Amino acid sequence: MIAPTSGSARPGYFATLGGLLNSNVAPLVQPASHSRRSLASRRLARDVLVLAGIGTLAIILLMVGLDAREIAWMPARGAPELWSVRIITEFGKAGYVLWILAGLLLACVLTTPLLPATARLYMNGWIVRLQFVLCAVLVPVMVGEVLKWLIGRGRPFVGGPADPFNFHPFDGTQAYASLPSSHSITAAALALAIAAIWPRLSLVAAAYGVLIMISRLVLLAHHPSDVVAGALVGLIGALVVRYWFASRKLGFVIRPGGEIAPRG
Repeated sequence: MIAPTSGSARPGYFATLGGLLNSNVAPLVQPASHSRRSLASRRLARDVLVLAGIGTLAIILLMVGLDAREIAWMPARGAPELWSVRIITEFGKAGYVLWILAGLLLACVLTTPLLPATARLYMNGWIVRLQFVLCAVLVPVMVGEVLKWLIGRGRPFVGGPADPFNFHPFDGTQAYASLPSSHSITAAALALAIAAIWPRLSLVAAAYGVLIMISRLVLLAHHPSDVVAGALVGLIGALVVRYWFASRKLGFVIRPGGEIAPRG
């Protein structure tokens, strides 16, 4: 006598993994579906315009009035006492941050199919959050690389005495990749992404961002305007990515007034 087979057998690991990938990747590339997305897009446009206006004005004023002077206030380049600052600044390196985020995301994805159904639902929330943080950093970093190539601003002391108006557009070398600062882009984007997902960590995230930006000035790797430009690109990029996720009902909710808030 043949025993009846169960129709509720749990799918295999790779079948579950495939379903997980499809359910988390497909919504990212589908058209926006949230009914309040137009309210959120208007709010986003307003915030971006305000940030861009204030940031652009600050960059111009810094270039004219502070960039050349600030270098004289900093310790000599390569000074031994700056070892701690060199360690701190590594935590804002785009490559390190992106690889860590990608590794955490991959670990969650590969582990989730092994968990019970209830635990998979919980872990899926973490996957969406990590997807957002990774994209919120990756997108502005990529934009920043294009801007560096287009602008071609020389780093402090490149070509001789400090010159804030030393530009070689389309140069493509590290010597002329000062504006915007990649570390500042990474730090600002990561800080905003963390604060957007976990508001209670806002102060810690902001402190991290400011510390990374200051380290770039102390090490004479950038002018102040480079740092402000990097922060501007990072913040705007992270805001756009947050809207992208919210308008697809991923990780965020859009409130009646168009405000985007983390999903509980």
